[in-house]
Amino acid sequence: MNTSKKILLATDATIRQALAIIDSGSMKIALVADENEKLLGTLSDGDIRRAILGGHSLDDTIDDIYYRTPTTCGINDSKEKILQLAVAHKLYQIPVIDIEGRIVGIAEVDELLRPAHRTNKVVIMAGGLGSRLSPLTDTTPKPMLNVGNKPILETIIENFAKYGYSEIILSVGYKSHVIEDYFGNGKSFGVNIEYVHEAKRMGTAGALSLVRDHLDESFFVMNGDLLTNINFEHLHDYHVAHDAAATMAVREYDFQVPYGVVNVHDGRISSIEEKPVHKFFVSAGIYMLTPHVLAQVPQDEFFDMPTLFEKLIAEKKTTVSFPIREYWLDIGRLSDFERANNEYSGVFSNE
Repeated sequence: MNTSKKILLATDATIRQALAIIDSGSMKIALVADENEKLLGTLSDGDIRRAILGGHSLDDTIDDIYYRTPTTCGINDSKEKILQLAVAHKLYQIPVIDIEGRIVGIAEVDELLRPAHRTNKVVIMAGGLGSRLSPLTDTTPKPMLNVGNKPILETIIENFAKYGYSEIILSVGYKSHVIEDYFGNGKSFGVNIEYVHEAKRMGTAGALSLVRDHLDESFFVMNGDLLTNINFEHLHDYHVAHDAAATMAVREYDFQVPYGVVNVHDGRISSIEEKPVHKFFVSAGIYMLTPHVLAQVPQDEFFDMPTLFEKLIAEKKTTVSFPIREYWLDIGRLSDFERANNEYSGVFSNE
């Protein structure tokens, strides 16, 4: 997905300015946005030609000629969904927007069809004990449990490779030989795999101290016990578009209080809410980080990802959230494992 910064136009831009942008780029389209970079519409060479035929001059503004109801895709849409959308509407480019309507980038059909190789590395945390899944994990590390007739970790690696991220670092610990024997150097899976070994429990971020010398550009970190079909390329572009030091994928979590909640003020009942639902955003265990944040990770010590984000927030570094709207499941308990096997074919059969 291409960045869109160079093809943004305000509504008071002139047709002449729009032509200069469209002619100077390879995408042959301009995106019309407000001051907050929220998408208002699109403008193509064809729109301008029709305007000129209708009597507009090159010094007129684009305010009444741009297309106000463009087809868009979301930051969580898969490559397959975007291609289906493009074919259905006979489009070669589709703006990508976040949940607030801000422009994240522009997806090009030619680029989506072209095999890509991205050098950004993917660090997958696969060293946990998985004790809550005993006895399944008594002889097998949790990421190697079969869901959909293949290990969870294999699905994760395949999904990253689908978006061109083939440089994988596996942080392993518990029964690491099972993982290394299965994946080897990764060649048979279309990726390159390096291993780092946790000699002790290091938390969700501590193992990053073991790979800091391997990371010289923004990189992914993901827990090895998750199933999701989010678009990793969109997460990457979102991270770049926000110039973030650290991006955390989040998902909405809600729970319902099983009672009527009584709100009291100065001893008096002010209201009663019957079984209210409370909603929160929680970490989804998927991150993108820039290398300089590794300075905050202590060497060879237990360290959790929430602590890293707290340190970055305290230093006023840019930390942003990437909301997940697509399938996501943390396989932490036996009931999650059973659910994952029941749902796998429906979610990943067309992936």
